[in-house]
Amino acid sequence: MPNTDTTQAAGVLGAFLRDWRQNIIYIGFIAIFVVFALTLNDRGFLNPNNLLNIIRQTAMIAVMAIAMTFVLSAGEIDLSVGAVAGLASVTVAMAIAVAGPFAGILAGLATGIAIGTFNGWLTTKIGIPSFLTTLAMMGIAKGIAMWISGTSAIPILSQSYAWWFGGGSIGPIPVLLFWILIFGAVGHVVLRRTGFGRRVLATGGGEQAAAYSGINTAKIKFRVLVISSTAAALAGMFYAGRLQSGRFQLGEGDELSVIAAAVLGGTSLFGGKGTVIGTIVGALMIGLINNGLILMGLEFSQQLIARGGIIILAVALSQKKA
Repeated sequence: MPNTDTTQAAGVLGAFLRDWRQNIIYIGFIAIFVVFALTLNDRGFLNPNNLLNIIRQTAMIAVMAIAMTFVLSAGEIDLSVGAVAGLASVTVAMAIAVAGPFAGILAGLATGIAIGTFNGWLTTKIGIPSFLTTLAMMGIAKGIAMWISGTSAIPILSQSYAWWFGGGSIGPIPVLLFWILIFGAVGHVVLRRTGFGRRVLATGGGEQAAAYSGINTAKIKFRVLVISSTAAALAGMFYAGRLQSGRFQLGEGDELSVIAAAVLGGTSLFGGKGTVIGTIVGALMIGLINNGLILMGLEFSQQLIARGGIIILAVALSQKKA
């Protein structure tokens, strides 16, 4: 008689391959990892320190992308996350210098909540599309960060803060990995196992139908925008802890990588579909690509072309209809 475990494993593998477009992020991640491992092993790609550095460099993108999954799933978008991260890094550093690490944590979180509340209010109460609201906020947040910091880096004066928020390690494992796992677990459970998550997906899947079913879609959109800005502020706090300074440049351009990570992972730009686990893998895939291209010795312009091409290919394969 055939082995039951073998039969079940074969069935799971068969289902995985039949739905390859839905699983393209996992297939792509494995394929790119294997290619880099074979071609760049002599340049230290498989060195444990290099692999852990990928996690350190990707953690902030992953945290923001998890929140962006909720925003996109609700049919909205947030282009201000990178600038909010930079502003939060500055407010954290300044608050720590004046009143200590606890005040810095509160200042960073307050920055994200305040900006998210403003974005949500403009989008849901005034009726400005989130694309325009957050595009304007990108400039506002960056301008405020430059103004209050005088365009200078503000040092983090608390070693305990720096350890917990990005700079520390437990043995060889960076603390940032544990933050990714915590946010990933919470985000996955909330999106898939709670009423709020189901309302987010329903709002993005069809706002009018969701409203007819009794869902307060404006409230859902307001909340996901607050969540997004708060997560961006946390990413800024991690940047500040890892680099031991707050700078307005931190997070610059991250919004593109954040959105790409979510879409690569299977979240729809048009709402109604999202997956937190896929988003985390998407963020790690972007970090993997960046690391491999650097080890290849490509010029920055060539890295941009190669990275963009790989991302476009992966998204196109996942979106193509059978």
